[in-house]
Amino acid sequence: MNHSLTRKLATSAKKVKADIVIKNGKIIDVFNGEIIEEDIAIQDGIIIGIGQYEGKKTIDANGKYISPGFIDGHVHIESAMVTPQQFSQVVVPNGVTTVIADPHEIANVSGKTGIQFMIDSAKNLPLNIFFMLPSCVPATPFENAGATLSANDLREFYQEDNVLGLAEVMDFPSVFHQEQMMMEKLSDAHQFGKKIDGHAAGITGDALNVYAAAGIKTDHECVTPEEAHERLKRGMYVMLREGSAARDVKALLPVITERNARRCLFVTDDKHLDDLIAEGSIDYNISLSIENGIDRITAYQMATLHAAECFGLTTKGAIAPGYDADLVFLDDLQTVKVNQVFIKGELIAEEGHCVHSSYKTDMIPSSLLDTIHINEIGLEDIQIPCPKDASANIIEIIPNKIITKHVVEKVDSENGHFQPSIKKDQLKMAVIERHSSTGNIGLGIVKGFGLTSGAIASTVAHDSHNIIAIGTNDQDLLKAIDVLKAMGGGLVVVMDDEVIASLPLEISGLMTTAPFIQINESLKEIDKALVEIGFSGNFNPFLTMSFLALPVIPELKLTDLGLFQVKDFKHIEVIQ
Repeated sequence: MNHSLTRKLATSAKKVKADIVIKNGKIIDVFNGEIIEEDIAIQDGIIIGIGQYEGKKTIDANGKYISPGFIDGHVHIESAMVTPQQFSQVVVPNGVTTVIADPHEIANVSGKTGIQFMIDSAKNLPLNIFFMLPSCVPATPFENAGATLSANDLREFYQEDNVLGLAEVMDFPSVFHQEQMMMEKLSDAHQFGKKIDGHAAGITGDALNVYAAAGIKTDHECVTPEEAHERLKRGMYVMLREGSAARDVKALLPVITERNARRCLFVTDDKHLDDLIAEGSIDYNISLSIENGIDRITAYQMATLHAAECFGLTTKGAIAPGYDADLVFLDDLQTVKVNQVFIKGELIAEEGHCVHSSYKTDMIPSSLLDTIHINEIGLEDIQIPCPKDASANIIEIIPNKIITKHVVEKVDSENGHFQPSIKKDQLKMAVIERHSSTGNIGLGIVKGFGLTSGAIASTVAHDSHNIIAIGTNDQDLLKAIDVLKAMGGGLVVVMDDEVIASLPLEISGLMTTAPFIQINESLKEIDKALVEIGFSGNFNPFLTMSFLALPVIPELKLTDLGLFQVKDFKHIEVIQ
């Protein structure tokens, strides 16, 4: 006999007192789209009744609104540069009680060991962390990552309780042409009854039919209402993303109607730690949507029930009998002012801070701490041959977008080589393979950063995470690369051959075990340093730079193998 179930039913029937009863709250009923004022009875961390109840412990909500815990439907924890343990302490105070994480950043550097580290690190935390397995490591055959993951490599992870399915399938050509490795991964997900996430940047019409027919049911890459409508028409879920580099929520809100909102949910995808602290997580998506005209209750439904339904989380996303007691107390619905956060009925965060103290220390596999393997790089290795009066294919960034423009402009030349121009805002960019000492260096020209001196460099470069650097001059560019090698990865700002700010990221060159407050202070120092070298934009330059190496996002990108034209899926010359 299931004694736990018997106890819950007896409590629900009011034969015995509940463990906890919450009174005087205004409950968001996500099923009916209403606000109701009733008690919430909790037994063993599960809601067992809505109505009038007595409990061994009573919590007075004092008239606050009570929402189901917020769910982030797609996030790369590594983009916050912290471990799952520290990530939990950052997002839970913002009302996020569940995230669907894709560890493909660390997988591209450290393979199966990286995935296992993330899964293990996520266990026994207050935050509910579920995983989707990286489907494209490397993302494409047009770059070099630190690992290659086959269907066989991924198969064993489906036995993990917190693995829900296959993560964003970004290699559309492999789906379209039914290439064997991709077909095996898709087939395994179907066989195990798992979900499959999408990444359908620029895919339309018949191509989108193929994508949906493969069982890929979500997309977080929509940037226009028209794209979102196309996906909804094909039965897909649309994820409205508000990260650090890609901010698409406002642009996509016009697609949402009373009839289709059930297929829409919120995600952050890639959000830097400083933005999570300053803005929030899914709570920010909610408030932004309400501010721009979305019905308040609809916004909360998208942040809770809709995300839970998308991933088959049948005990998440609602305040009703049989659902986990993941609850958010709110002072105000409009601004999403979070007061308290409960997970499984336990108070975890209050007034912006975690009060839960049982956080563990992560054990880091040694292989994750030794991931920078590059040859000596000299001036001759970063020269771009260029005759006088030449035109070049240039990557032009779009602030707060991860798509780019392909522009052709006249460039300066000196001694037969490209010369960066501050006046034209044409800077040199390099991507250096850092996993296997191949010596591969991709060189290009980028426009839109507005730097007037110095250089910046990072080991965070989606998705292969090679070293990526942008500079106004070769000396500072080389210095930045050397510093990254010496500190085992991270972020660095250089001016006049001196390091003026840095943040070491010792775990696969992506994350650090340092406390999130310390990391945030380092990021503030980096922001100051960026101003010193002339940056004045309204976007995050490091996060924007990190996506310039991702060859599945239009239009022009740079990999360790050279300049890549996404439209035709081929490398092209820098100088025409």
